[in-house]
Amino acid sequence: LSAPMVAMAANSPYLFGHDLWDESRIPLFEQSVRLGGSSYANRVSFGIRHAGNSIMECFEANRVRFPALLPQLMDSPPEKLAHLRLHNGTVWRWNRPLIGFEEDGKPHIRIEHRVTAAGPSMQDMVANAAFYFGALTALLSETEAIEKNIPNRVAARNFYQCAQFGLNAGIVWRDQSAGSIADLCLTVLLPMAKQGLLSIGYAEADAERWMSILRQRVQSGHNGAWWQRQWVKRHGQDYNGLVQAYRELQAQDLPVHSWPV
Repeated sequence: LSAPMVAMAANSPYLFGHDLWDESRIPLFEQSVRLGGSSYANRVSFGIRHAGNSIMECFEANRVRFPALLPQLMDSPPEKLAHLRLHNGTVWRWNRPLIGFEEDGKPHIRIEHRVTAAGPSMQDMVANAAFYFGALTALLSETEAIEKNIPNRVAARNFYQCAQFGLNAGIVWRDQSAGSIADLCLTVLLPMAKQGLLSIGYAEADAERWMSILRQRVQSGHNGAWWQRQWVKRHGQDYNGLVQAYRELQAQDLPVHSWPV
């Protein structure tokens, strides 16, 4: 889901006055923490393969591939996994497993899905989250795991294509056929996400409300990256003015596909 998520939510086309990727935050962060060595050892990455049997494989990969950046010795009990957690905090996969503890001390593993940009509006962000949890729920209910149909190298290529080209990207889905990310969202993923939301107790009206925002965004092609480029096309490279206009529209809490330029 990283590819459709980053395509629909793309919101950072400009960096240092240059028009770059639809979601330039992705390559910026990867390059800013690149420490040299093997490409497999990049501390910010999509990852090089799916976990085969256990999420713990990610923590073992951390130990083998990444030298300690913060060699701090702590006296906490071993079962608190303090050193493992500190080291994992210096490896930034776009989908990152984290070990944490509840207030009562019970441990848990959670996955930090880090691909989506913030904004442009609160409605947009809630719609993004609703899509993710709905689509994820639907995929987890299927009898065959989707990663058996989409190898990691394909998922990674889809992700970077969508970060670069947004809703205009072409990707390869589970039947290994190439197509448009926009078409995939409209015909497969948005209906799937809605069914997933209904299955976990969303009211029909609520599920349709959030999926409708995304449907209109995808149909129009108007995500945050599109709006920023259109504003600059009309008003010039006045980035202070761009931020001011963005902030004023954001305060109205209108979905970005409806923003005027």
